[in-house]
Amino acid sequence: MDAARKARRHAYVAEELNAMAHWYTRPDPSSGGHFLTLSLLAEFSDTGRIARDQTAVFLRSVGADAVVDDAQLAVSELVGNVVNHAVPDRCLSRPGASRRIDVIFKMWPKWLFIGVADEDSTPPVLPLGDSFLPGLAGELSEAVLPDCGRGLLILQRLAAAVWWTPEDKGGKTVWCRFDLGGGGGDKPS
Repeated sequence: MDAARKARRHAYVAEELNAMAHWYTRPDPSSGGHFLTLSLLAEFSDTGRIARDQTAVFLRSVGADAVVDDAQLAVSELVGNVVNHAVPDRCLSRPGASRRIDVIFKMWPKWLFIGVADEDSTPPVLPLGDSFLPGLAGELSEAVLPDCGRGLLILQRLAAAVWWTPEDKGGKTVWCRFDLGGGGGDKPS
């Protein structure tokens, strides 16, 4: 590996570690950070619309207009997964109760972290690799694309990173990160 490539790789790994260190903490407004948690109920018919609308309101209010569309799509996919697939863990379910969805925004000058928490501990199925060569995918009809994991595949294409974390008392949070141009650069070649 030549020196320039090694330096780019080192810078990329350092930036990824820096981003993850920021993900662990709650942003302080004095550091240019912003934090919001939005709690919704899965059983309401307008839950997805409210999540998308509030995503736009929050991001525009903190000056992150450039990522509003991608963030709205990410939130829509993640909230939709909870509405359509999440079954609360036995310890978290109550007869007749609605399923809770928390949408978490952590924004720093360089990163936007979005998490969608639900009451189901079942890990999400994150797609690995490409289903088709990129050149071939444009020619394929939507009917041949995978039925399972489409939303997370879209999310992986939009966001810089996608992962999930289990919650201590049950449930999980699916996270994604958008890089906001305050540094960071591209992945090394």
